[in-house]
Amino acid sequence: MGTQAFRRREPVFNLPGVVAAAVLLLLAIHLLRTTLLSGELDFDVLLDYAVVPARWTAAWDPARAAAIVQEAGADLPAEDAALRQALARYILGESAAKPWTALSYAFLHGSWAHVLLNSVWLAAFGTPVARRCGGLRFLVLGALCAVGGALAHALLHPLSVAPMIGASAAVSGWMAAAARFVFSPEPEQGFRPVLPREVHERPLQGLGDLARNRGAAMFLAIWFATNLLFGLTAAPLGVTESSIAWEAHIGGFAVGLVLFPWLDRALPDLR
Repeated sequence: MGTQAFRRREPVFNLPGVVAAAVLLLLAIHLLRTTLLSGELDFDVLLDYAVVPARWTAAWDPARAAAIVQEAGADLPAEDAALRQALARYILGESAAKPWTALSYAFLHGSWAHVLLNSVWLAAFGTPVARRCGGLRFLVLGALCAVGGALAHALLHPLSVAPMIGASAAVSGWMAAAARFVFSPEPEQGFRPVLPREVHERPLQGLGDLARNRGAAMFLAIWFATNLLFGLTAAPLGVTESSIAWEAHIGGFAVGLVLFPWLDRALPDLR
């Protein structure tokens, strides 16, 4: 054919290098934790690198230490309350904020199901973002979304001593970034034939355009509703033994939705 009327289809699993590396890193870390570390050592890793909101609260306001210990044992059987309060006293005794945990928690996961699910969503939504803005901006955006998710969780649960882990906030941020262009319609070209654009080449939509775009608005509504519903009901219904940090998901999503235009390669000052 003369000019290329159709673009070559990309293989389904042709991931950008940075996305493939991110997935492999998450899987490798979980493999090392589950095969090489003893239970005691893995628990130490968890406390050193997971987000523990009470740790930040105590570092910011030491006067709330008593409230943290009291909250740790609230609404629990006596034996469980004693163990949780012992954990609270141990964390308070460290007297360290450990600010790096706002990012490091994203590299840890609670189970193979947890890390595999995040890896699938990372591959699906991280791919168009990485192809659009490049590896460095992709990583910066993920880091900002992870931090945003950690802060959102800590602000809503300031006295919690339960460690929070998982890349869900970063993945949610990449989802939000992708939503700002994957639903963008092709521009009107009259009767002139044009080549179809790749998904990552579509125009960036403003927040107002997203609200008026039926597909994007439906995606956003379903995403928020399912995260809120699953986060509030998963543990009570026995779907999972641990609670879902839906606040972190929404925090990461909000950061990705708002900040992505500043990291978009299309901006002249960021090329």
